[in-house]
Formats: sequence, structure tokens, C-alpha cells
Amino acid sequence: MHTIEVDFDVFKALTLRRPNEHVTENDVLRELLDLPARLAIKEVNGNEPERNKGAWITKGVTFPERTEFRAHYKGRTYLARVIDGALVINNESFDSPSAAAMKITGNHVNGWNFWEYRLPNQGSWQSIKGLRRA
Repeated sequence: MHTIEVDFDVFKALTLRRPNEHVTENDVLRELLDLPARLAIKEVNGNEPERNKGAWITKGVTFPERTEFRAHYKGRTYLARVIDGALVINNESFDSPSAAAMKITGNHVNGWNFWEYRLPNQGSWQSIKGLRRA
């Protein structure tokens, strides 16, 4: 995930173009740049957009259905996947990266530091650490 710096006026303009909290600044920029949306959005009740039901949304970050997660802990590699709006490990669903990490370690763990992700049909793994909104 790359980071760009913008001044306050640019940030304010991006924020004002967000019709609701489910639309991110990145979504606004994609629209302004005529890029395709990252996730399918459908209209619900006339004008309220709703994310793809299979996507997992946590702390303002959306992971599409089938996004893979991995973590290395005590010499083992653990794998998880986004299925039906949750992070799933061995058929057990979790609503946060930290809850999933705690299941593996048995200790309180910051899941945002613990996991890496790979989007569907992508080759490279990336840390989820930098994705979370403040």
C-alpha cells in the first residue's frame, strides 16, 4: 500500500465528495481519475450504496471475498481467507484481525501487525499494518 501526502484543502475536498462512510478517499480518487471501482457496489433502497456481501470490512478497510491472509508464528505459517464477510481460519469466523491472531497465539496480539494479505488473483503479500484508518 502506498501513501501520498495531501494538504488540508485537498483532504477536505475528498472528504466532501464521500456520500457516506463506506466510500473511502481512495474510492473518490478512483472515480475522479476514471478508474474502475475496486469492489462491486450496488444500489440499495434507491440510493444507499452497499458493499459486496462477501467482502470483509473492518476498521474502515475493505477486503474482497477470497482475500488471503497469512502469518508466521513460532516457526509455522497460518493461513486464513475472507469468506462471506468474515476472516475464516479452519472454518471459524473472526470479525477482527486481532481476534484471529489471538486464536493462534493464545495471547493479546495486535492483528494489524500480525497478518499479511494477498488480494484475489494477486501475487504479492503485503502487511495490513498500514491500511487501518486512524
